[in-house]
Amino acid sequence: MIEGRCNCGAVRYRVAGKPVIVAQCHCRNCQRQSGSAFSVNLMVRQADVTTEGELATYVDTDTRSGNPVYRRFCGTCGSPIFSDLSGGTGMTIVKAGTLDDPTPFVPGVSIWTSTKMPWVGLPEGQRTFEENAG
Repeated sequence: MIEGRCNCGAVRYRVAGKPVIVAQCHCRNCQRQSGSAFSVNLMVRQADVTTEGELATYVDTDTRSGNPVYRRFCGTCGSPIFSDLSGGTGMTIVKAGTLDDPTPFVPGVSIWTSTKMPWVGLPEGQRTFEENAG
């Protein structure tokens, strides 16, 4: 069981399954949302996620594909919690910084390295993609 919460504790969540992948995303939108050089994300099955508390949603339409990303966050403290892709993929992205214990989740890939900050080093041997993986 993977568990996490927002900064103030108003939103808690549980993920019953293991992540499909753990990725560092260096896209400009994740940089802005995280307030950092990149975001560490766990892609999990939506059906495995349960949430307690109220999430607010920002519909991010500033995407290369034009398909919106639904960025879900705590409406009280503003902590980003999930990002859901449009198109009914059945997957959700969990922001690793909100996990109760993020230490086991080492990113296996970096995506959007075309917009990576030049001063960020990537782990040796990590798979990289200039844009979206796949």
